[in-house]
Amino acid sequence: MKKAPTVTAAAHSKTAAQKKMEKRSKAVLSNPRNAAEEVQALQDAIYVIGGKWKLPIINSICNGNRRFREIERSIPGITTRMLSRELKEMELNQLIRRTENPDSPTKVEYSATDYCYSFGHIILEMISWGKAHKEKIIRGN
Repeated sequence: MKKAPTVTAAAHSKTAAQKKMEKRSKAVLSNPRNAAEEVQALQDAIYVIGGKWKLPIINSICNGNRRFREIERSIPGITTRMLSRELKEMELNQLIRRTENPDSPTKVEYSATDYCYSFGHIILEMISWGKAHKEKIIRGN
């Protein structure tokens, strides 16, 4: 009979930042709000950064992959066509910048804009939540 892995108290404890975020979330979610405005804002945000590929592309670029092939190789399962389409859309939404090297017509690099970095903390929270969610599901509670 296998013994269930023990979970340390540290795994259950929350950081001060997490506690602060929870408190802020509860305060915001408990006050009367304009639901229609909030739904529209959520839909706008999901339109810009939603989908299967946009966040992994942003993560790849922010981790130092600048060239098309570097980005493509860093994201398992993405096709060349899909990456091209997503990069164009992200450029239109001012999340990334496409820079062509004037000395070499084939050298194109992508970089995150300040606008993209403005929601970096949200992406980090999503990564943290995703890890915690996976652990919760594995533990079964």
